[in-house]
Amino acid sequence: MRDLNAVHLNGLKAVEAVARLGSLQAAAEELGVTIGAVSQQLARTEKQLGRPLFDRTPRGLQLTALGQRLTPRLKEGFLALNDAVAMARERDEQSLTISVAPVFAARWLVHRLDGFTANHPDLRLRIEATTKLIDLERSDVDLAIRVGSGGWPGVKAEPLLAQRVFPVCCPAVAARLAGPEDLLREGAVVDGQAMFDWSLWLAAAGLETRSMPTRHVFNEASLCLDAAIAGQGIMLAWQTLAVDALLRKSLVIPFPIFAETGFGHYLVTAPARRDSRVTTAFKLWLRREIHDSLSAARLPAEP
Repeated sequence: MRDLNAVHLNGLKAVEAVARLGSLQAAAEELGVTIGAVSQQLARTEKQLGRPLFDRTPRGLQLTALGQRLTPRLKEGFLALNDAVAMARERDEQSLTISVAPVFAARWLVHRLDGFTANHPDLRLRIEATTKLIDLERSDVDLAIRVGSGGWPGVKAEPLLAQRVFPVCCPAVAARLAGPEDLLREGAVVDGQAMFDWSLWLAAAGLETRSMPTRHVFNEASLCLDAAIAGQGIMLAWQTLAVDALLRKSLVIPFPIFAETGFGHYLVTAPARRDSRVTTAFKLWLRREIHDSLSAARLPAEP
């Protein structure tokens, strides 16, 4: 491929785009560069080839005889390259890469993956626990589980679970509580990264004029949960965070008042990507598992 090495590939892409689309502006928009950059690429490529591919006329660029012979072959070549790249990027139909917040992974998901594997022994999961918003179009992540309002641009978001918050504490602390107002005596362990605060639940409990005193602040929800289990205060928790501690009875809900946060858990995928067999299987399993686990703890489980 000595001849191909003598010409920059970007220049050949610019030649093919201008010939196919008919103008510098249309080619620039498709290639994501400026009109000036496309013009420079054309001139550089003609210089490298030693022959003109376009005539510059008052009516715009016109293909020379060489350009008319060359550009159909360039089009075929770039279509073949596109097919090769698409084949290389094809998703493995037996594996699934999932991006999920660390607290959801640690407190709910990992303890249940054996159930998925038992039902689908031929399918493989790879979990990436991160709080970063992954670019699903450019990464190898197939599916993300995000918490928020669902209005993220450039993705397809399916509601999984409406987030509701409620107080949790250890049984010893709960034994001292006769009514919601008694929570104010105990004080809270607070997640400093939370998207809501105690005023949300206090309003739902009819205590909107009161405020919850803070005992400790942590930068991670799992630490707050462990502090509540240790009897260090009351935590304002949500379903997937607290469900296993509630089922083990290391935590209890002293007053079953569930406040809407306006947020939710969402299944997020790239908009143009079809669901693979493993994606479909995981989504079905996840919805069923969330419903069953939350229902067992008498927690709200609807999307």
